[in-house]
Amino acid sequence: MTAGPPSPDRPLRIGTRGSPLALAQAHETRDRLMAAHGLPEAAFEIVIVSVMGDRVQDRALSEIGGKGLFTKEIEDGLADGSLDIAVHSMKDMPTVLPDGLAITALLPREDVRDAFISHRHGGIAELPQGATVGSSSLRRRAQLLHRRPDLRVVEFRGNVQTRLRKLAEGVAEATFLACAGLRRLGMEHEIRSAIEPDEMLPAVAQGAIGIESRAGDGRVLGLLEPIHDRPTATRLAAERAFLAALDGSCRTPIGGLAVIEGQSLWFRGEIIRPDGSERHWTERRGALSDAAAMGTDAAAELRARGGAGFFDG
Repeated sequence: MTAGPPSPDRPLRIGTRGSPLALAQAHETRDRLMAAHGLPEAAFEIVIVSVMGDRVQDRALSEIGGKGLFTKEIEDGLADGSLDIAVHSMKDMPTVLPDGLAITALLPREDVRDAFISHRHGGIAELPQGATVGSSSLRRRAQLLHRRPDLRVVEFRGNVQTRLRKLAEGVAEATFLACAGLRRLGMEHEIRSAIEPDEMLPAVAQGAIGIESRAGDGRVLGLLEPIHDRPTATRLAAERAFLAALDGSCRTPIGGLAVIEGQSLWFRGEIIRPDGSERHWTERRGALSDAAAMGTDAAAELRARGGAGFFDG
């Protein structure tokens, strides 16, 4: 971005994926920046970037590279200066970012829960023996098979609209989506039931929108500072430290959630074998300032309990 605040002549370029949910998140970011700085919509340009994770729909993410598939092309735009900021679902973000880039703002977190979606059944317990469930998430697949090993889980790639279409076509009797995404799309009516974290611990950073930029870009950092949500940052410090210490990716079934309770933080984390046959769970409570250390410590405990090769089968 050139010197001075964004303007119609020099708009802030916001990089995003092209799915309806990604665009809704980019628009929310733009609207918050407009309100914080009294700027017109024309001072911002939303740039849609095609990413590998959206282009390849016929294989599981774990087979084609994991979380970076949703970010690489956008991050290339940040690095070469063609984009000023990028808007991401934080649950899609690798824990290690390219040199010179950083998550420099987080928006207030939405509902963290998973949504159970079905035209015929009200919840997991109501699914009949041997029912087919669609999911592209190894975490959800492992959690579901741990609780209901009788179920058949099939691959369900695609954006929200694609998955709902597959469900309507009878590919599966039920699926799961994030409550946060459905709310941001104005599609809360699709939620048959919201699954509490006690029943299905969400993905690390689920419901959080992150803004990535060049780490040393002072003008952009100044623009983002008023919309940065510190409670969300504290919660994600614990969750992403947990994920990083477990080398978490789309190949590993991991759940983690941090909740602020007054002046303290409550963190819960779990690891599950991909086939659902074994699960290890732990929790921590401590000071907000110890968020990252709590996540790292919880991961060390679960790594030791799981042992070598835990995620292999």
